[in-house]
Order: sequence, then C-alpha cells, then structure tokens
Amino acid sequence: MVSAMGIKAVEYARRRRQLMQSAGEDAILILPAAPMRVRSNDTYYPYRQDSDFWYLSGFPESGCVLVLVPGRQHGEVLLFCRERDLEREAWDGSRTGPEGAVENHGMDDAYSIDDIDEILPGLLEGRSRVYYHFGRDPEFDLKLIGWVNRVRTLTRQDMQLPHEFLELGHLLHEQRLFKSRDEIKLMRRAAEVSVLAHQAAMRAARPGIHEYELQAEVERVFRAHDAWPAYGSIVGAGNNACILHYIDNTARIRASDLVLIDAGAEYRGYAADITRTFPITGRFRKTQRVLHDLVSAAHAAALAQARPGLPFAAMHEAAIEVLTEGLLQLGLLRGTLAGNLKDGGYKRFCRHKTSHWLGLDVHDVAEYRINGESRLLESGMVFTIEPGLYIPLSDETVPAKWRGIGIRTEDDVAIGPDGHDVLTQGLARSADEIEAAMAMQG
Repeated sequence: MVSAMGIKAVEYARRRRQLMQSAGEDAILILPAAPMRVRSNDTYYPYRQDSDFWYLSGFPESGCVLVLVPGRQHGEVLLFCRERDLEREAWDGSRTGPEGAVENHGMDDAYSIDDIDEILPGLLEGRSRVYYHFGRDPEFDLKLIGWVNRVRTLTRQDMQLPHEFLELGHLLHEQRLFKSRDEIKLMRRAAEVSVLAHQAAMRAARPGIHEYELQAEVERVFRAHDAWPAYGSIVGAGNNACILHYIDNTARIRASDLVLIDAGAEYRGYAADITRTFPITGRFRKTQRVLHDLVSAAHAAALAQARPGLPFAAMHEAAIEVLTEGLLQLGLLRGTLAGNLKDGGYKRFCRHKTSHWLGLDVHDVAEYRINGESRLLESGMVFTIEPGLYIPLSDETVPAKWRGIGIRTEDDVAIGPDGHDVLTQGLARSADEIEAAMAMQG
C-alpha cells in the first residue's frame, strides 16, 4: 500500500542507501530544499519542494538541508530544518521541527537550520568528494565553498578533506529514472485524475466558450481529487494550438475550431502529461480528421516500439516516418520520404520530439543517450508518447484548408518486464473515439 503521504518511509530509506552506496564511503552528499519564491511584494507562490530533495526525504518544508554521510558511525542521514515556532506557525502553518523529522521522516539525526554553520563543516572532515548541485542556488554555493575553506584552514594536515566536487545529478537522476511499484501507483493515479479532467473539458465544450473556461474545468477536477496542475495548462483553439507552449488561454472558441488541451495533474509530487485535440462541436471537419488520423497513426507506430530492449529513439523515428509519409501523400511536403527524413524537411510541421521522461518532473531527469547511442528501454521507465502536427495560419506555402490546425495526441506509458502499460488509456484517443465520447456526453 502507498502511505497517505504517497511513499512509505522504508522506500525513502532504500533510495538514500542506494545513492550512498553509489557515492562511496569517502563522499558527502548535500541537498538544500527548494526556497520559497516571491510572487509579488510579500506574497509567495504556492510552495513546491525540490524534486530531488522530495525523492530522498518526502520532507515537505522549505528552509532545510539534507546531508548524507555514508558510513558515518553516529548516523548517515541528517536533516537541518526549522525549529518549531508557534507564533510563526499561526501565520504560515505547522512545522515538523527536528524531533518530528527523526520520529516521522526516518532521519538518523536532525538539527536546527540555525546551527548548520557550526555543524556542517565538521561533517566535511574525512570526506574526499562532495556531491552537490552547483549552480542551482548561488547563495548556497557560496555557503558551501565557505564551509570547505574554513575546514581547510582549521584542520590538521593529515586529515582527509574534500578535494573533488561532483554533480549530484549524475548519480541521483539515473536512480530516479527507474520507478518503483509505489511510484507507478502514484503516476497511475495522476493519470486517472488527468483523464477525468480532460473528459470534463470535453463535456463543457461548446462554440463561443473561452479557452480559460475549459482550463477552469480541467483544473477544478485536479483540485477536486487532491491534485495540482503539474505544469501550466495549455488550452489552444484554432491557430493557438500551433503555439507549442501557449498558456494565454484567453481566446473565444469558434465553431470551426479544433481545441488542443495539454494538461496533467501532479499527485503526491508525480506528474501526468496528457494532450488531446478535439472539435469544439464534437464533430471533426474533413481536413481536421485527415490530419488527426495521421497523428493517430504516428502515435500507434511509436507505441509499437515501446518495448524493453528497443532504443528510446525508435519511438520518435517510427512516428516521424509515418508523419512524413502522410504529409508527402497530402502534398504538404515535396520530394521523397528518404530525402525528407535525411534533411529534416518534416520539421516545418513536426516541431518536437515524440517522447520525454516523466516522473517527479513533467520533463523528468536522466540521460536519453549513453555513450552517444540511444539508451534501451527497461522496466520501470515512464515516458510520454506525443506526436504532433502544426500548420500555422502564417504558412502561405500550403493550401488554405490546412492552415490554422495544430494537433497533438499524448499519452503516458510505463515499461514493464514484457511490454508497456498506457497509464492514460481511459481517455478517448482516435477521432472516432473522441466523437463518440463527446456525443455521449452531449
């Protein structure tokens, strides 16, 4: 079972042990929590914990630092956090405090964040390597450099001191790539909530509605199921669907428009990422259906390559070949299939890759290539499949009937030992399925 917080304490402990084993006993690993971010003057954005910090601790608060000291006799896992403060908690909400961090979050020891200048330099002694995310927080970078310099000036010459600084992500992000069963459960729940949200938007669809009204339906469902938007929801009607990161969501939707909604829920820190493109009236026009069917065929071709042992890049290659061949048949591209694939002629209409990793970040961490070659798919990997076609109104080189149409179809896929699992399978995908679903809801 997944705990009420999402992941069991034993799994966080396993993650930390695995990371420390990779780092080695002469290393120290230091990871600050995400800071609060000012929205305007004295108001702040809703707090969202740093994904790496969350992955290793499940600790939800700002103003703290996680330190892992492999092999330390008096405890390997230390947390510096804010003390309990009833006056501040009356304004800002409850704090866990050092005692609660040990009792409820599995820390070996915890200290007040106010004591970090006194305690952390001593933890650096006897360690030759520091794993840390340099460049994320310049202010903390300077603190860490100051602690190291202080230790160098105060310790005896025969004491081992840090002389190597390594990017923490090289170890941690490879570990995060492979999802546990409990992580997959949380991602499945994020996907289920996202499916419900897209269905609600399709039910609300009608000519004359504004993009932001459909966005409101989507995000209402997220919050109604104890989830948050995993990223800025995209609701693009007509030509706005050709803007890949469109988030204005202000236009009134015309009866002739397709609507592209790219929106996913974040549940207990884990993201879903779904895109569907549907006609606001519930019925595709001829040119819209032709392009939608082409994107659906590309999606199916990519999904067929989602199997253990196949290269990650094979999904994109399969999708692009289908899209390019279809564009040639429609006269939207000229030349040969081989020529367009070689010189990238298709990129006019196919502007992005077909897949990206998915997890605690919607564009999750880890490398796509190993030693210059596309890495092979393995059980536990989760990613999107999202082919798209975009023909903006400004492209006068194509017949007018094709212009102003943007289509993307995106699902979330987990690799298992023998194949794949589409986590977002419950949402209508093909043109026929979308029309049938919208007719039923109408």
